[in-house]
Amino acid sequence: VFSVVFFFFFFFFPLSLKSEIELFVNRLDSVESVLPYEYTAFDFCSAPSEKRPSENLGQVLFGERIEPSPYKFKFRVNEECSHVCTKNYNTEKQEEKIKLDFLKKGMLLNYQHHWIVDNMPVTWCYEVEASQKFCNPGFPIGCYVTEASQPKDACVVNTDFNARDTFYLFNHVDITIFYHVVENEAAGARLVTAKMQPRSFKHTNSDHPDCTGEPMGINNKFTGELKVAYTYSVKFVEDKNIRWASRWDYILESMPHTNIQWFSIMNSLVIVLFLSGMVAMIMLRTLHKDIARYNQMDSVEDAQEEFGWKLVHGDVFRPPRKGMLLSVFLGSGTQIFIMTFVTLFFACLGFLSPANRGALMTCAVVLWVLLGTPAGYVAARFYKSFGGEKWKTNVLLTAFLCPGVVFADFFLMNLILWGEGSSAAMPFGTLVAILALWFCISVPLTFIGAYFGFKRSAIEHPVRTNQIPRQIPEQSFYTRPLPGIIMGGILPFGCIFIQLFFILNSIWSHQMYYMFGFLFLVFIILVITCSEATILLCYFHLCAEDYHWQWRSFLTSGFTAIYFLVYAIHYFYSKLQISGMASTILYFGYTMIMALIFFLFTGTIGFFACFWFVTKIYSVVKVD
Repeated sequence: VFSVVFFFFFFFFPLSLKSEIELFVNRLDSVESVLPYEYTAFDFCSAPSEKRPSENLGQVLFGERIEPSPYKFKFRVNEECSHVCTKNYNTEKQEEKIKLDFLKKGMLLNYQHHWIVDNMPVTWCYEVEASQKFCNPGFPIGCYVTEASQPKDACVVNTDFNARDTFYLFNHVDITIFYHVVENEAAGARLVTAKMQPRSFKHTNSDHPDCTGEPMGINNKFTGELKVAYTYSVKFVEDKNIRWASRWDYILESMPHTNIQWFSIMNSLVIVLFLSGMVAMIMLRTLHKDIARYNQMDSVEDAQEEFGWKLVHGDVFRPPRKGMLLSVFLGSGTQIFIMTFVTLFFACLGFLSPANRGALMTCAVVLWVLLGTPAGYVAARFYKSFGGEKWKTNVLLTAFLCPGVVFADFFLMNLILWGEGSSAAMPFGTLVAILALWFCISVPLTFIGAYFGFKRSAIEHPVRTNQIPRQIPEQSFYTRPLPGIIMGGILPFGCIFIQLFFILNSIWSHQMYYMFGFLFLVFIILVITCSEATILLCYFHLCAEDYHWQWRSFLTSGFTAIYFLVYAIHYFYSKLQISGMASTILYFGYTMIMALIFFLFTGTIGFFACFWFVTKIYSVVKVD
C-alpha cells in the first residue's frame, strides 16, 4: 500500500530538481582482482568531511562504500576545465612514494571508478566492434603501456598513449548530464542520463589548468617530484525523448544478451519436454500396467514370481542411514528454496532492480532469517518419520550446522579482506548485527518450527515396513549408486549453464544483472528438471530392487552443485584475469559457499520429488 501511495504521489506531484547536483563516489573494483577498495584508499581528491549516505545490509555485504565527492555542479551551469585539486608526489618521501605506487597498481590492475549522480551510474560509453556502443557503469583510473609498447586495457583508445613502460592517469573527466523539463511544472526538471569521457592531460600550470597538451604519463621508473592536477568539465543537455522511468535503458541496451537468453530458455525447455515425456511414459504406461498386474494377483506365490519395484514394498520406507544428517539438510534446503523463490518473485516485480542498490542481497538475508520456522519444522518432521529420538541434537544441528559452515567460510574470507585493507571487509558492527539476526531471530524461529514438527505425528506411509531387511541383488554398473548420481546432475546443469555464465559475470566481472524474468523462468525449469531426472532414476533403481532411495535422490539432484563447481573452476581459468594469492583464495572461498547453498537447494528438490513419487506409486498398490 505504501509503495502504491508513494508512486502516485511522485507521479502527480513530481519534485523539482535542486539547483546543486551532488556526485557520489563508490568503491573501486577490477576484473583482475577480487579485492575492491574504497575511494579514499587511493590518493584522489576528497570532499571535506561530510555525512556519507547510509548503506543497507546488501550494500555492505557486496563491499559498496558510497561517499560524497568534491565534484559539485549547479544545474544548467556548464563548466570548462574546472580545477578540483592538485596532488604532489615526491618519490624520496616514503609516504608519498607508497601512495604513488598504489595508484600505479590500481592502473596496472585496471581498477574502475564508479560514480553516481541522482542514483544513476555515470557511464562511460565507447564504440566497440561493428560500430556498436557499449556503456560501462564505470571508468578506469588509468592504463599502462608495457615495455614492449603493448597498450593494455583503456590505453588502446588513444594513439597518444605510446610511451614504453608508462602509466597514463585519467585526471580529467568530461561529464554530460541529460535532463528533461517536467511538464506542467514551473522550473522543474529531472536528470535522465549521466555520461562521461575520461581524459588525460599533463597540465603545464597545475594551479590554473587549461586541459590541453600531451597526456599525463608517469614512467614506471620515475623518480623525483610530480604534480597531478585533477579537473572536470560538465555540460547540461536537454533531451525530451528519454523518460525518467526508462532512464536506465541505454545501459541495458548495450548488453545485447536477449537472443542468447532465449536460446538458453529453448535449450532448457527441450530438456524439460524430453524428461516430461519419459516420466509421463513411466507413469501412464509402465506403472499403470505394473499396478494393474500386481493388483490382479491372487496369492503371495504369484507375487514371489514377479520382480521389480513391487517386491521392495516392505523396505522402501525403511529409515535411511544417517537420517539425522539428511533431515538437517532437508530443513536447510527448504529454507533456501523458499528464500530463492520469494526473492526472485519480488525481483520479477521490479522491487529489487539495480536502481535499488543492495536490495537483492538484503531481501535474501532477511528472508533467510525469517524462514527458520519451515527449516525446523521440515527437519523435525522427517527426523521423527525416520525413527529418530535425539530431537535436541536435530534442532541444534538444523539451526547451526549449515549456517555455521557458511558463516565460518565467510568469516575466513572476511579476515583476508581485512588483512588486504579492502572495502569488502565487513565492519565489526555489521558482523555483530548478522550474528544477532542469526542467534536472536533465526535460531528461535527454528526451535519453534521444530517444536511443531515433533508435536505432530510421524508421516504415515502407505505400506508397512518389514522387520527383516530384504537383501538387495547384485546391481549392474548403471544401477549402482555412483554412476546414477553422476548422471543425474547432467540434465539439470544443462538447463542453467548459460544463465550461470551471466550470473558469474555479474559477480566477478562487475556487470549489471537485470534479467530476473529469465532467471525466474530458468528457476522453474530447474525445479522441474531436478524433479523429473530424480524420479526417472529412482524408478530404475526400484525396478532393480534397490530400495535405498532417500540419500540417493538427494545426492542425484544435489550433484548438480558439483558440475557448478567444475564450471566455476573453468570460468576462473578461461574467462577471468584474476591474479594474486588473496584474490584466488577469495574467489574459491566464495564459490564454495555458493556450491554448498546450491547443493542443499537442488538436493532438497530431488528428495521431495522422489518422496512424492514413491508415496504415490505404493499407495495405489494392493498389499496382502
